Amino acid sequence: MELYTLLREFADSWMLLLLFCIFVGMMAWVFRPGSRKLHQDTANIPFRNDDRPAPDQEAKK
Repeated sequence: MELYTLLREFADSWMLLLLFCIFVGMMAWVFRPGSRKLHQDTANIPFRNDDRPAPDQEAKK
């Protein structure tokens, strides 16, 4: 059996299953119950200092 054929069969079966499991795991991690606050905080970063400049303490970080 040629190496290409062997690798092609592996990619068509087990690698596809592995990548699907990784995808499902990542979706479960993103949409887990405790992550909403973290995602909302990250999404609002550009609007934190919309009305006034950042204080000196926050600007140095």
